Amino acid sequence: MSEPLETDAIIGVLGGGQLGRMLSVAASRLGLRTHIFDPATTPPAASVADMLTTAPYEDQVALKAFAKSVSVITYEFENIPVTAFDCLGQYAPIRPGREALRISQDRLIEKTFLNELGLKTASYAGVETLKDLELALIKIGKPSILKTRRLGYDGKGQVPISAKSNHKEILEKFAGQKAILEGFVQFSREISVIGARSPSGNIACFDPGENVHRNGILHTATVPARISKSQRTDAVLIIAKIMNALEYIGVMCVELFVTPSGLIVNEIAPRVHNSGHWTQNGCVVDQFEQHIRAIVGWPMGDGSRHNNVITENLIGSDIDQVGVLALDKNVALHIYGKRDVQPGRKMGHFNRVSPKR
Repeated sequence: MSEPLETDAIIGVLGGGQLGRMLSVAASRLGLRTHIFDPATTPPAASVADMLTTAPYEDQVALKAFAKSVSVITYEFENIPVTAFDCLGQYAPIRPGREALRISQDRLIEKTFLNELGLKTASYAGVETLKDLELALIKIGKPSILKTRRLGYDGKGQVPISAKSNHKEILEKFAGQKAILEGFVQFSREISVIGARSPSGNIACFDPGENVHRNGILHTATVPARISKSQRTDAVLIIAKIMNALEYIGVMCVELFVTPSGLIVNEIAPRVHNSGHWTQNGCVVDQFEQHIRAIVGWPMGDGSRHNNVITENLIGSDIDQVGVLALDKNVALHIYGKRDVQPGRKMGHFNRVSPKR
């Protein structure tokens, strides 16, 4: 695909969760259509998308039919088997590309990639056996944290290691999964920067936001972040370096730790991101529209911030607050349409807006 897509073109989205839902809404505003591929029969995106294919990501026949029905394919989360991409890529371009997905799916590969770019990360070592863990702890020390290399999110698959920890018992919790030991980083705050890169290499970045987590899940994202002008510039340069190295197309999030010795990369997400939801009510063009613009070859939008915003997630029973929040003139609600309320499940979010100062 070399020419920009015209309105009424169909975008394929792998994953029908809330991010797929909001991508579909953004696409529809631009006159584009979306086709969702998801194993669930009624994912949140289904009610706003034009088409839905319900099938496992391993179903080669369904993947082929899906790919042949769209002009470009994107994805809303990283944990999609790369074998699906091998099939899909024969019939339609995938943006962002397979390499970004491969790197982000494995924490060890990701850390190595970032270090090879000259970017700082926490100290780390791969762990598969008890001996590996003992050697890694000698190198990295305690406290530290053991994480699964793959499929971890929202604090899942992570176990802190302290001076009193039983190493064997901790490793047994991983049930043979490959892991990575990471050293703790002493940081004053965590920030995220959301950026987008077009097929021609143009880059547009949003203001960095400041993140606060509870129980491993993002609780709030606040803009502007309490960082210096030079730190803001450094954050943008870091994400630009990563996107250029991958010849990336679309929106990416990079999470960073602010430390006295500079910014340290925590992780990358090759997609639109929870910490970028503030853009929906803080910018003329939000992260979802920016992603759609990039993958279909349209010009990048202006992501300049016109408001201060605090995004707060509605987790589980927090959704019961909607009636009260709807009365607040400074709050914009974004509800995901999930049917089952479960502890730890993201049900929606709201953006509390105030004038930019």
